[in-house]
Amino acid sequence: MENPFKKAVENTENNEVKDETENVVNQEEQDVSENSQQEELDNDKNESSEKEEDIKDPYQEKYEQLNNQYIRLAADFDNYRKRQEQEREALLKYGAESTLKKMLEVIDNFERGLKAIETVEDCEKVKECYNLAYKNFTDVLTKAGLEVIPAEGEIFDPNFHEAVMQTPTSEKPEHTIIAELQKGYKLGDKVLRPTLVNVATQE
Repeated sequence: MENPFKKAVENTENNEVKDETENVVNQEEQDVSENSQQEELDNDKNESSEKEEDIKDPYQEKYEQLNNQYIRLAADFDNYRKRQEQEREALLKYGAESTLKKMLEVIDNFERGLKAIETVEDCEKVKECYNLAYKNFTDVLTKAGLEVIPAEGEIFDPNFHEAVMQTPTSEKPEHTIIAELQKGYKLGDKVLRPTLVNVATQE
């Protein structure tokens, strides 16, 4: 007769082996599943990275293109600024060259006039030489852009005139310039020196 205790022990051992086998199989299946999931995640990451690279590449190329354009423009502007500075320095240094060349003719005329009046006793001859030299001088300045500011008979304008005298009178309208005391000059719209004037006021 079979020993019931022995059979019970064998059944227990068989059940334990079976359970252990099932646990090992389940663990292996779980490991396989986890590995598959990890591989899928890695593949997804790789695909995502490739997509990001595909997306970034056009923007990176556009950025580099714009950056290169900016660098070229900055270099061109710097060269332009340097040229402007050089031209400004040259203008300040040599801007009066043409005017000075014309003034040489005036100096020549003064020198000729001085030689001409050394032996001249006639005052009219001296006056004539002086007038010629003066006219030559003023002509050169006019060609250079110098203008006389009109005064006598004009209405007083503080932008061009400086009133150093005021004379009450009924012969002239108020604020009319009666007399020019010293000539004023301008270059274009810029006043070099205002005209000193005597202005009429009410009696």
